Amino acid sequence: MPGNPAKMVSERGTGVTKRRAGFWSNHRWLTWLAGGLLLVLIALGVAISVALHRAEPILRAAIVEKLEERFHARVELDSFNVSLVNGLWAEGKGLRIWPPAHHPEDEDLSSGTPAQVVGVTVLGTNKAGANGAAAAVAPGPLIKLDEFRFHAPLSYMPGKPIRISVVELKGLVVDVPPKTQFTQATMAGGPSRGSSSGFGLLNTGAALLRFEVDSIECNGARLTVETSKAGKLPFEFAIAEIKLTGVSEGGSMHFDAELTNPRPPGTIVTSGSMGPWVVDDPGETPVAGDYRFERADLSVFKGIAGILSSTGKYQGVLRDLVVDGETETPDFRLTHFGTALPLETEFHAHVDGMNGDTWLQPVNATLGQSHFIAEGQIVRVPAGVLPNGTAQPGGHEIALKVNVQRGRIEDFLRLASKSGKPLLTGAMTLKTTLEIPPGMAPVDERMRLNGNFTLDQAAFTSAKIQDYVGQLSLRGQGDAKDAKRGEGTDVRSAMKSDFTMAGGVITLPNLKYTAPGAEIDLKGTYGVQGSILDFAGIAKTQATISQLVGGWKGALLKPADHLFRKDGAGTEVPIHIDGTPENPKFGIDFDRMKHTSPSSPGQQQ
Repeated sequence: MPGNPAKMVSERGTGVTKRRAGFWSNHRWLTWLAGGLLLVLIALGVAISVALHRAEPILRAAIVEKLEERFHARVELDSFNVSLVNGLWAEGKGLRIWPPAHHPEDEDLSSGTPAQVVGVTVLGTNKAGANGAAAAVAPGPLIKLDEFRFHAPLSYMPGKPIRISVVELKGLVVDVPPKTQFTQATMAGGPSRGSSSGFGLLNTGAALLRFEVDSIECNGARLTVETSKAGKLPFEFAIAEIKLTGVSEGGSMHFDAELTNPRPPGTIVTSGSMGPWVVDDPGETPVAGDYRFERADLSVFKGIAGILSSTGKYQGVLRDLVVDGETETPDFRLTHFGTALPLETEFHAHVDGMNGDTWLQPVNATLGQSHFIAEGQIVRVPAGVLPNGTAQPGGHEIALKVNVQRGRIEDFLRLASKSGKPLLTGAMTLKTTLEIPPGMAPVDERMRLNGNFTLDQAAFTSAKIQDYVGQLSLRGQGDAKDAKRGEGTDVRSAMKSDFTMAGGVITLPNLKYTAPGAEIDLKGTYGVQGSILDFAGIAKTQATISQLVGGWKGALLKPADHLFRKDGAGTEVPIHIDGTPENPKFGIDFDRMKHTSPSSPGQQQ
């Protein structure tokens, strides 16, 4: 009868256990060897841990020393930790690099936390008190970094650097002080050792331990550029992403970045090269690259609107960038009126990257079908009081010279029309100065113009006005019969005048309007708000008064021809025009016929 299977398995297991126990009893030296190796590994781990713990302050001091040498400034690093798990891992926190020759312990603010100290300058203050005087505030760090970390392989050869593929940065804030601060630091005995220095937070180390960095990546950085001009706010950029490659000591680096432009808000994608960094004055740091500006919202500038896009390239130094580019705004409009037109430009400009001031030299623009050239400046101005006692807020001030070489009057009138229907059509040339001071009022109320224009082949879009012009032209040529039949309404006329604009009112002091057979000299105003016409002047025709009227009525007026014939004109009468472009009112000023001089409309003899 077969044996019990369970019992047989149990006996076999017991035999195996006895044999194993016998093996370790007969080879006890292996037990001691394994235990010894375990103790050695533990001891080695403890030794490495102790060595790393002791090496961290040395590495931290080496980084601080090298950065101080690079930036000629005081450097603070709160902590630096190293790990050898799966390669060399390093992490630093609380890095602060101060402007040259500035020592925070000499200032009262140094007793606060780093965030409190840097918050004074980085978060947008202009260091001005309520009365506009500069407050006695210590400058914050030039560079502030919350964290940096990197990984390197565990391979070291004497005399050769440890190569780091990527350094990751978090919480980077760069606050560039005005040039005067660097100048004052140098005059006060601060360091001035050459004009340039290399980049790289970790391209450093003692002679026996050196690091080389391939690239630096940063997310969520902020750049603040301050100005020494009283009352001017800092210029701030929010940088979503930036990657630096080709990091080398004493040289330039390549960058790829995406940032948010402050005004007008939009996304800028840019790449190029920057450096070497000029320690004594960062504004002189060379930079070159190209950019793409996407979906810039112009509505932040009160009175205008549209979505702008732009591409271009730039080169120079931070304080003086030469920029060449193009812009497209398919829906440019004045918000008060709402009619949109496409606006395209090509421009050459000098830009102060330290405060955003721009000098246009020039801009070639096309609005609708009209081409014009503009040159001048767009600069930030402080708040103040104008000569007339009016308070002026700070902001951008535009001062341009505009030359419309091949223009259409309907393009410009359409912008200033709520219906989109212009009063006139025709070819236009124009020269004017354009000034738009900062302020809260709409652009059309702040805009100041001073220039002159010429309009050819003009025709009114209003059938009523054009019919009046046609009749005036025919009657002025002595053809009263055709005028009565309504012929000649397609007549083209011409205009020219000097003009000014202020407070939303256009003033025309010497408007000359000519059509076949007639000439009208006018002066008056046109209110953009409400489209109010208010003009007075003198109308002259080739025909006499009897020829103007025609028919039997004209025959009755024949004895009066000599009363209206002046200065070589067949007829000269004072007129006025008021109302609106949609409903104008024309009339003869009979009272002025007795009290005015024909050579000076509206002036008494």
